[in-house]
Amino acid sequence: MSKRPFRLAISKNKVAWGALAVGLLVAGLPALGQQQSPESILPPGFSEPAPAQTPTPSATPIPGSGPSAPVGGAGGGLDGILGNLSDGDLSDEAPDAATIDPAQLAQYEMPGFARRSLAVTGIVGPDQGGMQPDAFGRTDGRFLERLMGRLDAPIVSRWLSISLRRALASRLSTPAGLNGADFAAERAWLLVRMGEPVVARAVVQSVDTANFTPKLYEAALQTSLASADPGGLCPIAEQAKSVARDRAWVLSAAFCKGLSGDPQAATEAMKAARRSGAARGIDQLLADKLLGAGASGRQAVTIEWQGVDQLTAWRYGLATSTGVTIPETLLASANDRVQFWRAQAAWLDATTRVRPAELAAAQGVFSNSALVDLYSDVEAAADQTSPEVGTAHDLRTAYVDADPAIRLSTMQQLWNEPQTKSGRYARLILTARAATRLSVEDGVSASDDLIASMLSAGLENAALRWRRSASRGSAGWAMVAIIDAGGKQLTKGDIAAFQNNDNKANASKAPMFFAALAGLNRLNAGDEAGLAKTLDVNLAINNPWSRALDNAVAANAPGTVLLLCATGMQTRDWHGVSPAAMYRIIDALHRVGLDSEARMIAVEALTRL
Repeated sequence: MSKRPFRLAISKNKVAWGALAVGLLVAGLPALGQQQSPESILPPGFSEPAPAQTPTPSATPIPGSGPSAPVGGAGGGLDGILGNLSDGDLSDEAPDAATIDPAQLAQYEMPGFARRSLAVTGIVGPDQGGMQPDAFGRTDGRFLERLMGRLDAPIVSRWLSISLRRALASRLSTPAGLNGADFAAERAWLLVRMGEPVVARAVVQSVDTANFTPKLYEAALQTSLASADPGGLCPIAEQAKSVARDRAWVLSAAFCKGLSGDPQAATEAMKAARRSGAARGIDQLLADKLLGAGASGRQAVTIEWQGVDQLTAWRYGLATSTGVTIPETLLASANDRVQFWRAQAAWLDATTRVRPAELAAAQGVFSNSALVDLYSDVEAAADQTSPEVGTAHDLRTAYVDADPAIRLSTMQQLWNEPQTKSGRYARLILTARAATRLSVEDGVSASDDLIASMLSAGLENAALRWRRSASRGSAGWAMVAIIDAGGKQLTKGDIAAFQNNDNKANASKAPMFFAALAGLNRLNAGDEAGLAKTLDVNLAINNPWSRALDNAVAANAPGTVLLLCATGMQTRDWHGVSPAAMYRIIDALHRVGLDSEARMIAVEALTRL
């Protein structure tokens, strides 16, 4: 079981990815240009050992908190406890707490019938859209732990991110070689890095606190901070302080006393934390500010950011939850995932959240519906002068104007406003359902973008209506060809038509189009080898990554397949995904029955290249 520190640093990582690096990862050798462990959430000195203190009695161990602790408790439920009592034990007087067996006390707090097994952890079952419990098959748990722990997230693909989120959130059987709590922790840690702290927190909460391990305590810390919900730490803060290594728990236990309505105890605990050197500077001030926000809190704290050159998870979580404005320079220096966190921060107003939400939509964190709902809130905001309100008004026009020509021109204006590819893709997502309200006759001149908009939100049936109107070789035609599972096999003439289309960008997209069709088994068998040679796409790559992918497919382990596919997409730009890697990814997804996911990833590649 890994003893790697489970901590989060919000800073830009130096990323290196490629077939060789992926191969080394799969082989269990050094990681893909990443640190072996995440940095502490606090600045230098925060996690250094505290000065020696006067010895105090050691705390009673938390039942079931060890890495190898049994799932069940002692005593066999309430009947078991009562069966161990003699007549002399029954008294009207409360017994001395020191004489109560912690295992028996735990049975009162959480009876055996109410406890959840560590054999299965997660939140989404197959009947709710989740994957089957055996989605990771018989893959060794330590191998999965390495893959998840070293994956450089967020990854480039919106649709692969959505699929991986679904797998990580599912109620999954604990793999061999892993403690169930640690398996939940590793998944939550990856979800946080993907920009999904709300889902991550739910995965953490799928484990009973009596079964928390040090790694899961750290996961709980990260998810609460990334969710800007430090109050979520309060039910476990005292337990974690004696088990977990991160000294942020010392401050958490202190401010939780204030949030629970005991300001005097909180003040004393915070003073003790200062004396121990648990924090200093802005980190201590943010904790003081949160303490002042509790019941009967009377402390007014002013936060100044001068001299602060790094945005940590601690600073983000406490500042956001207390309404402290984080300087744009610090936000700009942080990893993209911070913007995804901000998009979901209920403490922020809709106008502040909407631009991060567009970035989150392009990453798969926000859906079309969620983004449209947020713009609806922006439109109702008190300040009607912001540019975000103007965008909200345009969005309404795109959806409801009576004139199809006006709806179309407004959508084109929305698409063309952003200056980045990611921003434009977010706008395609924003207008997806508006695009479905145009008929073929209404939008022939913009069919490529309309089809791309519909498919950015997975609206395949609406896009298929355009199969006969999109001209052969166009971008829209290529996307429809990918999703038309019942259509004819394509030939080298079809690939050539796409490559020779007037849109010069298609020349660089043709290898990716070919790789996607080959992976979906949609090409004429006689044309495949020749096209691979002509377009210089190696369909027979053989390295540790591809072999691991083949093994996962052979074992029918779709969860492992998704994780390995994400390993192959550790890049910030779609040009970093080779056609050969795309072929292996699409082929693997297709062979384990994830055809919808494969089609959406293929279409996304053509849209975003």
